[in-house]
Amino acid sequence: MFILLSVAIAPALALLSYFYLRKEISAEPSRLLLHTFIYGAILTFPILFIQHVFQEEQIFSSLFIHQAIVTSLLEEFFKWLVLIVAIYKHVEFDDPYDGILYGASVALGFATVENILYLLNFGMEAAILRAILPVSSHALFGVLMGYYIGRAKFATLTKSRYEIFFALMAPLILHTIYNSILGLDITGLELLLMVPFMLFLWLFSLSKVKKAHVLSRKKRFVDHEYYVEEKV
Repeated sequence: MFILLSVAIAPALALLSYFYLRKEISAEPSRLLLHTFIYGAILTFPILFIQHVFQEEQIFSSLFIHQAIVTSLLEEFFKWLVLIVAIYKHVEFDDPYDGILYGASVALGFATVENILYLLNFGMEAAILRAILPVSSHALFGVLMGYYIGRAKFATLTKSRYEIFFALMAPLILHTIYNSILGLDITGLELLLMVPFMLFLWLFSLSKVKKAHVLSRKKRFVDHEYYVEEKV
């Protein structure tokens, strides 16, 4: 059991550590990051329950609609809701890059519990594949969500509304594409499409990480100038 839990948790911790260590300015408080991770983990159970009900009731006959609403929308909406309700107004959210950390944290909290439950049911044979696909994709969806949340936090009121909307829509669209590729009933085509999609997802997400760093530097410069003026 200990080995299984370690294998299930390790990918999420590795990815979160990667984005945490890429923060250029001050380190983010580990307690708030831990809380965000726990929020994401707790979300797993009501989400899986709702998905199970939809699956049993067969509410949507279309596989695409089911994947878009029951899987992608449900998961991304609740992660987005946690960031808006519990993190967005928090005093320790004081830097645009923080959004990426919190977005990745809540997403990886969810992905970790989901991964544990999957490996408990199906064994560790799929551990490597799940680390490469579901866990890393959840992390990258969280990075994109957090990027736009970080932009919204330090934008004007009008612009922040658009950024908050993009924070939900960007990961939702990409999550739906991801699930649609996995749902293809053509042998070999899933792998053929998934490899370039994951490559694109990584490159796209890392480009947002770089942009978040630029925004953080600009905010630090503005804060410094304001501090100097106040001191004078």
